Amino acid sequence: MSRTIILLYGLLSYAIGMGGLFFFILFIGGWDFMPVHIDSGSPGPFGTALLINVGLIAVFGLQHTIMARPAFKKVWTTIIPEAIERSTYVLLSGILMLLISLNWQAIEGMVWDFQNSALRMLLWALYWSGWGIAVIATFLLNHFELFGLQQVWYDFKQQPRPKNPFAERFLYKIVRHPLQLGILMGMWFTPTMSMTHLYLSILMTVYVFIGLHYEEIDLSNSLGEPYVDYKNRVSKIIPLPK
Repeated sequence: MSRTIILLYGLLSYAIGMGGLFFFILFIGGWDFMPVHIDSGSPGPFGTALLINVGLIAVFGLQHTIMARPAFKKVWTTIIPEAIERSTYVLLSGILMLLISLNWQAIEGMVWDFQNSALRMLLWALYWSGWGIAVIATFLLNHFELFGLQQVWYDFKQQPRPKNPFAERFLYKIVRHPLQLGILMGMWFTPTMSMTHLYLSILMTVYVFIGLHYEEIDLSNSLGEPYVDYKNRVSKIIPLPK
């Protein structure tokens, strides 16, 4: 595979990955201008809806969890160029987020629907703050490496990729996983929580904590004592002093 094709593949994967993420953010917000959103569907049989919804999150969770593991990456990069390993992860993630948004099954019922304008504004502010925190966290980590652009660019330039050293910056001084904190805020802070929305929030929350369990193991193994010390000092996801 030529370096130019690898670069174009990385750019396309980034566009699809970010597009899928942005579509999901708007989908979960229930915005009326969207062609489909979390509360736009008509409820059907509960058992069928639950089975499909659990299946969608299971596929998403397996893709995220398995493809992020070092053992899988070691084997996977014997099949595809190492430079596009992360881009492929981002591409599949974007496609799966679109599939979740377009195929999520409606479930009858309403958990809450606040009508107070001040409370609604507060919850919308927290919703957008959550997604904002998630975006900021990607740049604190290294947005372009996280989404595969740095890898394909350095491959195109035929230059070695710089190391991304572990550092406690800004939000990472408050919680170890601000990216996941932001996602959970975006999932749960809403002035209108339907049962359809609730099941998505619950299932995604379960996935987030399962994924964090394995991520913490990988980080402890790769970073060693500095990360163990970091774990002892900084909360995992809830910004409370330890």
